[in-house]
Amino acid sequence: MTSRRHALRSLFGSSLLMPGMLSELLADGVPAVRGPVAKAKRVIMIYATGGVSHIDTFDPKSPEKGRDGTGKDKLMGNLFGSARNPRCGTEVSDLFPRLREVMDEVCLVRSMNASHFDHSEATLGMHTGSPTFARPSMGSWISYGMGSMSRDLPAFVVIAPFLPYGGTQVFASDFLPAVHQGTRVIPGDNPIANLATPESAKPLHAGELDLVARLNAKHLSSRERDTALAARVESFETAFRMQRAAPEAFDLSGEPAHIRKLYGLDRKVKGPGADFAWQCLVARRLAERGVRFIELIDTGSRPNWDSHGEMKEHADLAANVDQPTAALLVDLKQRGLLDETIVLWATEFGRTPGREGKNGRGHHRDCFSVWLAGGGFKKGHVHGVTDEIGRYTIENPVEVHDLHATILHQLGINHEKLTFRHAGRDFRLTDVHGRIVEDLLA
Repeated sequence: MTSRRHALRSLFGSSLLMPGMLSELLADGVPAVRGPVAKAKRVIMIYATGGVSHIDTFDPKSPEKGRDGTGKDKLMGNLFGSARNPRCGTEVSDLFPRLREVMDEVCLVRSMNASHFDHSEATLGMHTGSPTFARPSMGSWISYGMGSMSRDLPAFVVIAPFLPYGGTQVFASDFLPAVHQGTRVIPGDNPIANLATPESAKPLHAGELDLVARLNAKHLSSRERDTALAARVESFETAFRMQRAAPEAFDLSGEPAHIRKLYGLDRKVKGPGADFAWQCLVARRLAERGVRFIELIDTGSRPNWDSHGEMKEHADLAANVDQPTAALLVDLKQRGLLDETIVLWATEFGRTPGREGKNGRGHHRDCFSVWLAGGGFKKGHVHGVTDEIGRYTIENPVEVHDLHATILHQLGINHEKLTFRHAGRDFRLTDVHGRIVEDLLA
């Protein structure tokens, strides 16, 4: 590592915001992480908490009535019906009719293997690559490796009305400098707490900032070529600029009626993810404004997609997210942003083909579905095959580390070289694992 990188790393170890210019310096300081020419500039990750049933969504199964391989639980196929996208032929459950319409833009992976069979561990595995130890999230690693495209907004933003299993660790920077942790946004009138200056304090605040600026300039002039001090000054200026830029990014009042209708912003829906249209539209606005990694979390640790007793619980949750998620793909494409944006939809694991409770399903780690769109991933493609009841992958399995390695590859990052020395060893998002899944790439 260069001395400049060490200086900047130590400087921002306690900062909570990403200064755009400085993050570029951080990224430029590690040219070894660069891999092929980047196909994408940013990631929007949509995370469905609780374990979405692949059998009832993106890998519909209709096995004959009988018993599964254990000889105990009766098999239960897709409860919601399904149909194929007329252009690419991808079959999707009737839970997601809007998403089914845009599957010709989607690369669907039906052969994911989860890192664990419990919620918290599998959630951390999907986000950090490690189900058992605290590690930096994928968003933090991408912020560390690439920096920000914005001088006024954080590189990593998480829109989470509720925290998922694993809590704040899913967007934590852990041993990476704290500047790379996700900034949490909560839908509503005050998306980022304590950001705005009260009106009554603005005159005093302006005077304080002017005094600090003059003192900083004087101190800096006496310390020749002190890049660390210059960087600290810039970080505070970035925080000030964010007070102006962030409220504008979250203000949807200027969005035209046809865009509001596209996302279903004014629709009446129920459930814990009822404001998901707001999340998706804000995600597009943040992408336009240079945020590098945006995560949308649709539900928290309860209630969510963890349907042990009754699979009909999936219906309301799907209705909340189907239209806004499809609209996000359509909107990104019509603005010319989809080709340079990776949209990842993921959950922690799937659900069992056998019935649990009345009409529920248990946790299932051996196969489940995720999908990606944009960013150089194949359009209208299905990768991997599961058996006839949805219990095991029988072709082209994909591990979580493989997924992470492939996403980094499309961002132009060599996943084996994106490392950070901590506790005497070099750590990386993919640990000692991971392969680029070439069959997913256009």
